[in-house]
Order: sequence, then C-alpha cells, then structure tokens
Amino acid sequence: MHKTGITLQLLVAVLLAAMMTSCGDPPVPKPRGYFRIDLPQREYRLLDSIYPYTFEIPVYAKITGDPNAGEEPYWINIDFPAYKGRIHLSYKAVDNNLSTFTEDAHQLVMKHIPKASAIDEIRIDNEALEVHGLIYDIKGAGAASPYQFFATDSTRHFIRGALYFNVLPNNDSLAPVIEFLKGDIQHMLETLKWK
Repeated sequence: MHKTGITLQLLVAVLLAAMMTSCGDPPVPKPRGYFRIDLPQREYRLLDSIYPYTFEIPVYAKITGDPNAGEEPYWINIDFPAYKGRIHLSYKAVDNNLSTFTEDAHQLVMKHIPKASAIDEIRIDNEALEVHGLIYDIKGAGAASPYQFFATDSTRHFIRGALYFNVLPNNDSLAPVIEFLKGDIQHMLETLKWK
C-alpha cells in the first residue's frame, strides 16, 4: 500500500506540473493553407510523329493514347503527372463540316455555365501558320475544365483540347498550376503546324 500511495502522489504531482506549465496564451487557429506547389522551369520538345499536326510540348509532359478515341487514331492525351492534369486533344479532318466542329466545341464549353462565374474567349489568329480558333478561359472554383480551345486551318484540319485535373474541382487551390499550364497551352498553340 505504501508503493501505491507514492505512485498516486507522483501521478498527481506530474498532472499538476503539466497543468501549471500549459497555462498561457489561448490557442489560436492557424490560417487555412494549401500544399506548396513547385513549378518546373519551362522547357519544350517537338511532338512530331504520324499525327497530321505538330507542336512543342513541355518536357515534363507525357503523351498517351486516348483510350476513348475509338476509331480516331490522332486523339491523344497530354499528361502532367506531377499535377494530376491532362489535356484531352482530339483531331478531326475537315470536309465541309467545320461549322459542326466549332459548334460542338462551343456546346462543350457551355456545359460549364452552371459552375462558371465567367467564360472569356481569346481569339487565335496566326495567318503565317494558318492557325485560327478560340481559347475559352473558364473562371469559377467548381468548373471541371478551366481551359479549353480549338484551332483549325478552316479547310482540312480541326483540333480541340480541354484541360482537366484528376482531383475534385477546386480551382482556387489549383490556380498556380492552372496559370502555369495555360502558358504551356499558349506555347503549344503558337508552335502548332499542320502537315
């Protein structure tokens, strides 16, 4: 019984010491934060293969075939594994059906209206390379695809792209990555050439 009394007194002393030293300033919640996102140095390489188009892509991107392409051999995905991002890129040969393709691209963008706070259109006009089209910059925290585009030479080629992330849409926290990848897409469109 003597050991139990000493053990109990020791336990009470430790608890009292802990309570005395823990008294101080009231706890303050930390501000909300996000994971640090390290962005690489921009560097590009030429994507030149069997496709009827060529352009420069970032060295930190990976090209994969689109499993949903079906009979479309020139559809690809440009993956950004470090950011769980992907550009779905589809290609169609134009044969007096350009208005159908541009309207389809427009309708796919309009599906984002319920979640978008704004949709800005940016024209693409590169006469020297015969590249014309539109970029859709889709604003809003819950928009599934914040950046979409199409480009064409108006007579033979039509390409459409959409940027997606394999995460729940929270474009506020993805903003640095979205802005960074917008620059890569701009570079891709500036170097786009038809074969």
